[in-house]
Amino acid sequence: MDQAAFKCLYEQGFARVAACTVPVTLADPHKNGAAILDSLKECDQKGVAVAVFPELVLSGYSIGDLLFQQLLLQSVEEALEKLVKATSSLMSVAVVGAPLKQGDGLYNCAVIIHRGRILGVVPKTYLPRYREFYEPRHFLSGKGVTGSISLCGQLVPFGTDLLFQASDISALIVGVEICEDLWAPLPPSTILALGGATVIANLSASPVTIGRMEDRLALCSSQSRRVQAAYIYAAAGPGESTTDLAWDGQLTIHEAGSLLEVSERFPQKATSVIADIDLTLLQQERLHLGYFTDESQKLRVVSFQLAPTCEDRGLLREIPRFPFVPNNPATLAQDCQEAWMIQVQALCQRLVSSGAKRMIIGVSGGLDSALALLVAVKSADALGWPRKSILARTMPGFATGKKSLSFAQSLMADLDVEGDVLDIRQTALSMLKEIKHPFAEGEPVHDITFENVQAGLRTDFLFRLANFHNGLVIGTGDLSEIALGWCTYGVGDQMAHYNVNSGIPKTLIQHIIRWAAQEEPIFPSNVRKILKEIVESEISPELVPESKDGIQKTEQIIGPYALQDFTLYYVLRHGFSPQRIAFLQEKAWGNHLEGNWPIHYPESEKRSYSLDELIHWMKIFISRFFGTSQFKRSAMPNGPKVVAGGSLSPRGDWRAPSDGKATLWLNNLEQVKYKKP
Repeated sequence: MDQAAFKCLYEQGFARVAACTVPVTLADPHKNGAAILDSLKECDQKGVAVAVFPELVLSGYSIGDLLFQQLLLQSVEEALEKLVKATSSLMSVAVVGAPLKQGDGLYNCAVIIHRGRILGVVPKTYLPRYREFYEPRHFLSGKGVTGSISLCGQLVPFGTDLLFQASDISALIVGVEICEDLWAPLPPSTILALGGATVIANLSASPVTIGRMEDRLALCSSQSRRVQAAYIYAAAGPGESTTDLAWDGQLTIHEAGSLLEVSERFPQKATSVIADIDLTLLQQERLHLGYFTDESQKLRVVSFQLAPTCEDRGLLREIPRFPFVPNNPATLAQDCQEAWMIQVQALCQRLVSSGAKRMIIGVSGGLDSALALLVAVKSADALGWPRKSILARTMPGFATGKKSLSFAQSLMADLDVEGDVLDIRQTALSMLKEIKHPFAEGEPVHDITFENVQAGLRTDFLFRLANFHNGLVIGTGDLSEIALGWCTYGVGDQMAHYNVNSGIPKTLIQHIIRWAAQEEPIFPSNVRKILKEIVESEISPELVPESKDGIQKTEQIIGPYALQDFTLYYVLRHGFSPQRIAFLQEKAWGNHLEGNWPIHYPESEKRSYSLDELIHWMKIFISRFFGTSQFKRSAMPNGPKVVAGGSLSPRGDWRAPSDGKATLWLNNLEQVKYKKP
């Protein structure tokens, strides 16, 4: 894969689309055609694949009975023919509204034009006749219509059963509906999407009244989510008659429910909005859902060759650095509250159904155990249990730092749980001696066995305490650690009676802790202060004594959690290939972003990486996730799914063989080659 292919958005499964509106001159098709052509040329220069214009834009929507005038309809066809010829050298597919005769009937149509050719004509299905609308006076419904139409010297497909597919970009499949079609109980786009359409174009002339903008946004968002498609909506703007109505020229582009672009309203000149839609994402979502083939045999497919030039035009969409963490503060707060309540409700249910009387938890002074302890406290309060029913132990080992030990002790005391220190060092030393480990003889050997003896003993103590006190061991390992296999089989991060953190990635945990500290009145101010320090501390398992290089740092071994959570999201949620994830990650984390940060990024998150660094850490993720860690996940305890991105439960979102190999994914990543500037 060369530099151009790596940068080319079309090669990476994206397509650039536009919604356009132009000032209409009523009943002057030639002038309107010239305005459309000017806008279309701009789209072509920007690499747009599909450009959608308003309903009846060639004639004007609000011309009433002028639609029955022979001269007008003749002029529409002449202007259309001139426009078609002028597109011979343009890449962009134009979707243009026009009134057209077919037989002895008049139809409100969308004409699909590409490189000097009319690909097809789609008539409007639902004709409004309520309140200000009176379309059945002029037009016939296209419902059930199929066949062909003679237009501009071409015999072209005509009907509501048409899809338009790029032969060189197979995922780019365009379906068309017109204005009121979207407002109907069963929009034509539903059938078109079931038959394969990934892009829905809506040509609209919706007049504006108070509140209609929100209605349009809601409908476009809902339909694009329901059919898992991109939805391009272009409404009529300036020039339409204001005899009894007004027009705002609203333009929107949605993708699977998300608003990518929206225009300013009430423009006085030609306006467009452009976005890069993710065709691969849409196809992957449909692959998971499994019901987007029902109508494929009932539709006709018109093929065309887009032939985009593979230039580096950038990517016209933000790739969030933290896909598990919303950028919007209000949405983030809502997500944190929901995650918190999911954890609490799930733990309460498990405690009640199990008949347990106590909660047993190990508290290290780190992020994960802090959150699990907070959840345990909230659950005890919700059940009416005394806080002392939580039996918490901090268990210092050979490398436990004073800072983390202090955090753990303070949390246990200030939360009023039954807390204590259970020093495991003597027992660990005895075990090391029994297995003849060199450390027991005074040698500074800090290998995996040395680490796991400590981790395993902590778990042994917790489970025996649970036996003794009729309690459940509350797990603390998070989704990110489970994905990377950053846990020892059979010990605390992997094993518990119930794990409240197993559905939450590391990058979200810190935000949930911040939210709980600020919003939960049950936590006193001194607890909030400790939690703030915990969130800001270096992540470390503290199993190996500090050396001249400092403490043992998790992210130096398995990679930055921010990057690994990014990869996890796109592997788990969308099933993307490593090549594609590398493309996205470079857009989100690459060095080219230096000094150009969105304002919502705090200073601690303004880090950049070279592509070589990104690939290095992704290799580690792939090797661990696909190769060496599944056997741990296959035996993971119960825990609630929290994020929509997915979970790794073998009983739920992720079912994979314990002896799988990472070769396929590593080979794919190896194909990413990039010439540095």
